[in-house]
Amino acid sequence: MYTASSSVSAPPRPQRTLAAGGGPYPVMAPAGRVRRWAGTVPAPLSGRIDLSGPQGAQLRRAIASVHRICPEFQPVQVLRRSGRSVLLVGTTGRTAVVAKCLLDPSPAWAERFRHEIAAYRVFVRHRPPVRAPRLIAADPESCTLVIERMPGRAAALQRHPVEVPSRADVRAALSAVMRVNSWQPPDGTFDQPLDYVSRISRYHELGLFTDRDRDDVHTLLRGLVQAGGGQPPRQFCHGDALLSNMLLSPAGPVLVDWEHAGWYLPGYDLATLWTVVGDAPATRRQISQLAQARGPAARDAFLVNLMLVLMREIRRYETAVQRTIREAPPAGSVPVPAGMVAPGEEQRLLLRRLHDDCAMARRAVRAAVGTR
Repeated sequence: MYTASSSVSAPPRPQRTLAAGGGPYPVMAPAGRVRRWAGTVPAPLSGRIDLSGPQGAQLRRAIASVHRICPEFQPVQVLRRSGRSVLLVGTTGRTAVVAKCLLDPSPAWAERFRHEIAAYRVFVRHRPPVRAPRLIAADPESCTLVIERMPGRAAALQRHPVEVPSRADVRAALSAVMRVNSWQPPDGTFDQPLDYVSRISRYHELGLFTDRDRDDVHTLLRGLVQAGGGQPPRQFCHGDALLSNMLLSPAGPVLVDWEHAGWYLPGYDLATLWTVVGDAPATRRQISQLAQARGPAARDAFLVNLMLVLMREIRRYETAVQRTIREAPPAGSVPVPAGMVAPGEEQRLLLRRLHDDCAMARRAVRAAVGTR
């Protein structure tokens, strides 16, 4: 159970001064840099696939699933692997491709995977206004997807980048997001991945939202519905507009991982970007200005989205910290080199920042409610 009244387990920090020009939106001051402990750095790609042991058996099953829908697929590397899915780099003829296979058979993850397949199928007939990988083959039943491998470097290697992104990268990311948000795909091609009322209630039940948080966010949501004549405004969004889901190349940015794509309140992608660029106050100020450019309704929609995105991230990293505490070796048993951050500490620092962000977002929401 998460308790909204209790702060993150870290010493209190001095009150920050908000940068000018952010309006009612919170703007984070730059935080100090930390170096990752060597034990948390992922191993480089090996250039070969190890099919030995239990994990090898899992990979063999994944490759067999790919071969059933794409017999010419030749695996080369494991690009990324988690408990839920595996990404394999390979070729089909002369084309470089990426195969994605679901490892977690739970209904929620299977539904999300099928949503991503459906998005790529829509893109075959209705191309989005940004570059996206081309669909090669897919099977919703086995949750297997093969797409074109796009050239470019990731705008960030982490969900919440430690390094501040460059201005050029920020411009490219914002340009791509704004083009996606202006797209109007045909009716019936995408649904609404997020039920706002249910998500607000869920976060309140978990203790992430206080009673006042719930009431304030509902007030903004009701105002948006009333302003829309009974229907809330909507905007097509990528749904997971992290910098790590953007590839940058001379030909333009590429967006990947479309499993959350659909219709949201306006500003959902901007709220996601605002959340993950915590060490870039100028970028946050720019995002805030873009979000409020169309008036109070756009501001309110952005704030509703921001509260939900921040709570999602807090829940994600509270769970991660708790798991790290359970799995951590006894104190002092693993020496940490001088100047490095111990395992789990980086997550705790990020969680503290997210709580600070949430406090500022609460103030912005209450200010917006007070103007209604």
